[in-house]
Amino acid sequence: MDNTGYVNIARQSGLMRQLQMIANNVANISTTGYRRGDLVFAEFITPTGQDNASISMPAAVGRITDTTQGALAKTGNPLDFAIEGRGYFQIDTPDGLRLTRAGAFTPNAEGELVTPDGLRVLDSGGAPIFIPPDAKNVTLAPDGTLSADGVPLAQLGIVMPAAGAQLSRRQGVMFAISGDVIPVTDGRVVQGFLEQSNVNPVTEISRLIEIQRGYELGQKFLDREDERIRSVIRTLGQ
Repeated sequence: MDNTGYVNIARQSGLMRQLQMIANNVANISTTGYRRGDLVFAEFITPTGQDNASISMPAAVGRITDTTQGALAKTGNPLDFAIEGRGYFQIDTPDGLRLTRAGAFTPNAEGELVTPDGLRVLDSGGAPIFIPPDAKNVTLAPDGTLSADGVPLAQLGIVMPAAGAQLSRRQGVMFAISGDVIPVTDGRVVQGFLEQSNVNPVTEISRLIEIQRGYELGQKFLDREDERIRSVIRTLGQ
C-alpha cells in the first residue's frame, strides 16, 4: 500500500471514532444531566526524504466534554435538584468520588439520599445525607441547604475541579476527578427541576450525516485502490 492509502486508513479510523462519539450523543439526547462529547484531532507531519513531499497523518488524540448547561425541566419532585451555573453533585461510589450534573435523587431503605443506582449523595463535608422517614416537607435553599419540616439537615456538596484537576467521563453521566475539588460559591441549586442533556439533536444528526458521508467516500477510495492493486497483480501474472 502506498502513502496515500495509509493516510486514508488513518483518516477512516478517526472518522469511525467520531461517528461512535456522535452516535452516543444522539442516544443520550433525553438523558438527564448528560454532557455532549467530542473528539480532538491533530495533524502529524512525517518527512519522507529530501526530494519528496511530507506526509500529513490525521489522528484523534483526545476526548473533550461540552460543559454548556442544559435546559432545566420542571418535575415537581422535591428530591429532584438542578444546578444553575458551575458545579457538580458529589457521589460516593465503590470506585471513589464521582461528580455528576444529574440530580434525580431518592431516599434508600436507610433514609440516605441516593442516585437511581443506589449511590450515596454527599454533603459539603463529604458525608452521606440522611432524610428522616417521617419528614413531611423537604425543602432546598438556593445555596444547597436541605431542610425537613423547617429543620436544616445538610448542605449539598456542590463542587468543581480545582486548578490542574481533570475530569474524565465514566459510565452514564458520572465523571471521575484526578486532583482536588473546590466548593462552588457562585452557583444556585433549584428544587423540583432536572437539568436536561445539552445535546442539540439537529446539530448532532447533521454532523452524523456529514461524517458518515465522509467515511463512505474514504471507503470507496480504499475499494478502488484495492481493485487497482488486484488489477496490476493480475496483469503482471499473465
